[in-house]
Amino acid sequence: MANEYDVVVVGAGTGGYPAAIRAAQLGLRVAVVEKQKALGGTCLIWGCIPTKALLEHAHALKVARSAKEWGLSIDGPSVRIDMKQVQARKDKVVTTLTKGVEFLFRKNKVDWIKGTARLTGNLDVEVTGEQAQTLHAAKEIIVATGSQPRSVSGVEIDRKRIITSDEAIALGEVPKSIVVLGAGAVGVEFGSIFRSFGSDVTVIELLPRLVPVEDEAVSAELQKAFKKRGIKTHTGSKVTSATSTADGVDLDVQLADGKVEKLHADYLLVATGRGPVTEGLGAAEVGLKIDRGYIVVDEFYRTGVPGISAVGDVISFGKPGHPQLAHVSTAEGIAVAERIAGQEARTVNYDQVPGCTFCDPEIGSIGLTEQKARERGYDVAVGTFPFMALGRAKIAGEIEGFVKIVADKKYDELLGVHIIGPRATDLIAEASVALRLECTVEELIRTIHAHPTFAEAVGEAAHALHGGAIHL
Repeated sequence: MANEYDVVVVGAGTGGYPAAIRAAQLGLRVAVVEKQKALGGTCLIWGCIPTKALLEHAHALKVARSAKEWGLSIDGPSVRIDMKQVQARKDKVVTTLTKGVEFLFRKNKVDWIKGTARLTGNLDVEVTGEQAQTLHAAKEIIVATGSQPRSVSGVEIDRKRIITSDEAIALGEVPKSIVVLGAGAVGVEFGSIFRSFGSDVTVIELLPRLVPVEDEAVSAELQKAFKKRGIKTHTGSKVTSATSTADGVDLDVQLADGKVEKLHADYLLVATGRGPVTEGLGAAEVGLKIDRGYIVVDEFYRTGVPGISAVGDVISFGKPGHPQLAHVSTAEGIAVAERIAGQEARTVNYDQVPGCTFCDPEIGSIGLTEQKARERGYDVAVGTFPFMALGRAKIAGEIEGFVKIVADKKYDELLGVHIIGPRATDLIAEASVALRLECTVEELIRTIHAHPTFAEAVGEAAHALHGGAIHL
């Protein structure tokens, strides 16, 4: 039958498209249902890629503004950002990458079925769109519909003045002022971007500190860096009302001490997390267990319905804590594809998922924070090394931040690595391998780190944990 496949994937984001490609590589006939105009999902079209493109422009602006120090001569008026060119380059990057995914689909003979999917039972997927049709999965359906921005009580997103990251990446002007609601990765990244571009930025976070999932020392360092950059922050605070006006947004903010502060800004960016995309999917109707909108799966990403699996931002293990990260979705999608193809069923170790936040300074982390390690009963040892003591950091003019290593005293086991500073999102890769291979701190010490590099800070932090940092 023309509409019969071994595997039907619903969603072409960072969970769905790798699952499809891997399944096809292993000899399965695969179709992907995707309603967006391009492949790649939220990460590629609306999230990770366009946001990081804006951050690269912010970094370029930072260097240009320090031109005299670098011995660069820039003719004409003072350096300023051209948002038209910024948006054009960002869009070019996104288009190039989405076309790349299309090429990979053709290369691996994956069919892209354009339209909206609905599960109808018996491993059938009803597609409405350019051409109404029904697909049948002989082996498995993989649901990878992802997530979308969500708001909080008292704040209604109008996508004009009260916006989400979807609108923020496309602003054609630099706002004079912007309030960011939420100090997770998305919030602090956009706060960093707009401050670099010249906006007056205020970040509001309900929890007691910025980037609350990170190690407390990292949060404190980011707070200090943001203050130095002129980014105002209110932690332990919440927006109790937000009203769009002709020229901006009026807000009431209840501060940590109980006082209410009134703010006005050009925009309010709501960055308070993401909710699952399951509306209209027919998930509950075919028997899938739903938890707060998420599809409940087991450790191998199987739902309670035989032949239907789910991966990525849309899933839950029946308890909070599943990380909504592109690279996690990809790992899950590949694991499911390999299981369907008859390979050994694998799970993901969620204690070893690297987190990367691309604000300025950058944050990279993996494993247990110091607090979490103590809560789990470890006898904790900590080693820290500041970038300001590193030759490579001084050469680059990027001296903020540090590397912090958390370990178990008894066995010298590496438990977590937390980095804030230059190239943190790249440096965390070494720590990812180290945790995966169950390295001890001693093994990290004996690993020679090239000089002069930023990576020396990782080796020095290991030395520091044993009391032998050379440059500290």
